[in-house]
Amino acid sequence: MTLETSMRSMKKTLALIAVAAGLAVSAQPALASGGAAHPRSGGFSFEGPFGTFDQAQLQRGYKVYREVCASCHGMELMYFRTLAEPGGPFYDEHQASPAENRFVKVLAAEVQTPDIDSETGEPIMRDAAPADRFPNPYPNATAAAAGNGGAAPPDLSVMAKARHDGANYIYSLLSGYRAAPAGLEIRPGQYYNPYMAGDLTPFMPDGAHVPEGGFIAMPPPLMDGQVTYDDGSAETVDQYAKDVAAFIAWASDPKQVQRKQTGLGVLIFLFLFAGVTYVSYRRIWKGVAH
Repeated sequence: MTLETSMRSMKKTLALIAVAAGLAVSAQPALASGGAAHPRSGGFSFEGPFGTFDQAQLQRGYKVYREVCASCHGMELMYFRTLAEPGGPFYDEHQASPAENRFVKVLAAEVQTPDIDSETGEPIMRDAAPADRFPNPYPNATAAAAGNGGAAPPDLSVMAKARHDGANYIYSLLSGYRAAPAGLEIRPGQYYNPYMAGDLTPFMPDGAHVPEGGFIAMPPPLMDGQVTYDDGSAETVDQYAKDVAAFIAWASDPKQVQRKQTGLGVLIFLFLFAGVTYVSYRRIWKGVAH
């Protein structure tokens, strides 16, 4: 077989493959018209390059997390002492160190954490200390899944960074539970939420409009008056959702504000350095043809 014949044969083969691929693509079903609704804006103070966290909001968000969310969702990457670091919800400029913060000591002591008795070697439960991590509500992933219909609740340590438009997404999801649209078939243990990604086409009658959103296994976790605020803030689902979303966003990136401030300082330095460099250049090469 000549080289020319081989090339012709190869071109025919590639053409057949292209045709087959085109048929395969055209045979795919059309994409569903549903999809998740775009998250609502929570108007958070930490958004933008110069944004900072509202400490009072972070304190309220921690309270919502501890009293509501912590019964199912852990924060394995979070330590109690982190709550008192600069920019944190319980930071005190007069504290000796985050671990010595008086508020953090009290908050940690309210939680029981597993440990080993140093004398007997037996497992025990003790009051948590600032150096301890946030406890996991379940001993392992299997127990978490068994207690929640087969789906283990996700860890919230970096949830705001793991979801697009993090804080706004969490806020919208928690406050966005709606009654199921007409015709939507919901299985037991599932709830409709327009901000939950999913394809509802198989659960709608043929030809019916496919609504935005999807199913979520978590029941609506918040209700009006569920958590008592000491600062007089509104005790509503919307406010709870905003506050806990802000806290989760901070927990996902506790150094966010410091990083923004450092970046601003670096930009100012580079701007001044560029000016000095330009002035030096003009002075050194003044009167020199080049």
